[in-house]
Amino acid sequence: IEAKPVKRLCRTHSTITVNGQYPGPTLEVRDGDTLVIKAINKARYNVTLHWHGVRQLRNPWADGPEYVTQCPIQPGRSYTYQFTIQNQEGTLWWHAHSKWLRATVYGALIIYPKLGSPYPFPMPKREMPVILGEWWDRNPLDVLKLALFTGGAPNVSDAYTINGQPGDLYRCSNKETAIYPVEAGETILLRIINSALNQELYFGVANHKLTVVAVDASYTKPFTTNVIMIAPGQTTDVLLTADQPPARYYMAAHAYNTANAAFDNTTTTAILEYESAHYSAKGGKYLKPIFPQLPGFNDTATATAFTAQLRSPCKVKVPIEIDESLFFTVGLGLINCKNKNSPRCQGPNGTRFAASINNVSFVFPRSTSLMQAYYQGQPGVFTTDFPPVPPIQFDYTGN
Repeated sequence: IEAKPVKRLCRTHSTITVNGQYPGPTLEVRDGDTLVIKAINKARYNVTLHWHGVRQLRNPWADGPEYVTQCPIQPGRSYTYQFTIQNQEGTLWWHAHSKWLRATVYGALIIYPKLGSPYPFPMPKREMPVILGEWWDRNPLDVLKLALFTGGAPNVSDAYTINGQPGDLYRCSNKETAIYPVEAGETILLRIINSALNQELYFGVANHKLTVVAVDASYTKPFTTNVIMIAPGQTTDVLLTADQPPARYYMAAHAYNTANAAFDNTTTTAILEYESAHYSAKGGKYLKPIFPQLPGFNDTATATAFTAQLRSPCKVKVPIEIDESLFFTVGLGLINCKNKNSPRCQGPNGTRFAASINNVSFVFPRSTSLMQAYYQGQPGVFTTDFPPVPPIQFDYTGN
């Protein structure tokens, strides 16, 4: 894990990468495999790695959240993660779990079925990870630092990316636009990952239907759609059949955003390129890609219609008898300031934003992780009086 020069949007930044790659390397494993991953921190920041969606059964020490399951890996130090994939297959991902380092420290984690076990859908001709991300034209940790100081919303990203590239709708990005080759008639599996820090995204491919077959490493009852909505941290596997006239087709993603707040309203693109359609007949120039119709940024009806179609492929037994009921409300509230003109009170109407669960905000430990304190019985690191229900009733819907 180290800083490398990465150029995007005409500017070169010293960007934290893994093995010199942005995005980081794709890990390809099978259900039942044991992974041993040595993370060597050559960056100037503390860092941890999280294996997003992996069931760390009786193995919390490998999960990765900073100061929760482990203390961070300090600069110049290393930590070895070891865990076993148990009864999981599909698309997950890994990322840094320290402050905003995951803006650039991330990659795909693909879990294939055990040898001899087929997919529960027709075998695709080829598979492609499609990692959606956010790019800031500055150090992401400085963006977070400024927001924590002012109490206001963090500055929005300057671009979205597909496999680390913004696409040719952004400045200085045309030549590096990601291209996915496809042969007419073949079916491919797109493993779509939303690694954006803060933004739900719409994604579609021009003139092509997408058949959803899995989300978050769980198979679904297949359904066909023109567009998917994917939240940060989620994965969605779709089958795409190249059944259109040979041409170049944009795959594109932009924001789904209904909050009354600033957001990145740009569009990232990559190109699905039929192998018989590299150039036009006139002058050997590239064919101009066809653009997909994506929903408007505030189109809640499309987002709701999409998520409503997600179903298990088989009947699932759900527990009927409840032993203990917990009611958690996760919210973003406001703290009133005595001096509304203070540089530290730049939220709405001179306030500071504050996240909470059941009206309790989280404060990171300074020297010991929560897991270590729990196992070793160290006092003073966490309390045990967390409310099982919100202590103050209010409209939990956010409306």
